[in-house]
Amino acid sequence: MFCWFCAKAARGTCRFCGRGTCEDHARFGPYLLVLNRSDRRQRTEGLVVEDALQCGTCRPRPQPIPMPELD
Repeated sequence: MFCWFCAKAARGTCRFCGRGTCEDHARFGPYLLVLNRSDRRQRTEGLVVEDALQCGTCRPRPQPIPMPELD
């Protein structure tokens, strides 16, 4: 796989969009893996990876999108 930006050999893929990224164009940021709802504490907690690979071009949406067709 090649880097989406410069066509060098990619070192990884963006966690959000899957674009190949070389070490020069790689960005890092948080990625939410799982949400858990605790019955005892009545709150939702998330398991987050702090340094997930990101390409910097894609823009993950900040808010969830309703998908009633999956209910």
